Amino acid sequence: MAKRIIVVDYGVGNLYSVQRALEVSGAEEIVLSSDPQVIAEADSVVLPGVGAFADGMRGLRDRALVEPIKAYAQSGRPLLGICLGMQMLATASEEFGEHQGLGIVPGRVKPVPRTTVQGTRQKTPHIGWASLLLAQSRSDWNGSILDHTPQGTAVYLVHSYSVVPDDLSHRLADCDYGGHRLCAALRVGNVFGTQFHPEKSGRAGLEMLSRFLAL
Repeated sequence: MAKRIIVVDYGVGNLYSVQRALEVSGAEEIVLSSDPQVIAEADSVVLPGVGAFADGMRGLRDRALVEPIKAYAQSGRPLLGICLGMQMLATASEEFGEHQGLGIVPGRVKPVPRTTVQGTRQKTPHIGWASLLLAQSRSDWNGSILDHTPQGTAVYLVHSYSVVPDDLSHRLADCDYGGHRLCAALRVGNVFGTQFHPEKSGRAGLEMLSRFLAL
């Protein structure tokens, strides 16, 4: 029986580009849904998103999706948050005030530094291609969605805020921006997050989605 992949529709996000990328990556059954029961019965769940943290969490609350997503994360089945979706996995965000997240990944969402480590001003949002670096707490990406992804692989990002996990072991990959290491991907058990957009990161991004589908 085909695995059922649910892409969470909460009124914020690039749903159709994610859906198309999952199709190209080998997904056989993809459903866009805001139904808590459909999410609860999924084989895998993708939480996409673009825009402001508060708007994203409001979209989840208005559709009564916060507790179902948290319960799903505890089920042992694969969950992937993309961009804003990754940020909402965190405990809280500092974007335009203090906002509570899903609390699946202990940590905070903080502003991307506006100066380099040398003190030179740098642009925000951080937009463009960046190279994936092995997180300092890790020796490899084995068994993750980045398995077989070479260090230095370029991925596409658009963000002004970045997740800072409380536990360094939850960082899967980083990227460099002005000498600062920003969390580009994370993992907590069956839960993964990518600050970058796999669906916009060419063949490498599609291969990551294929590995997610295979979990």
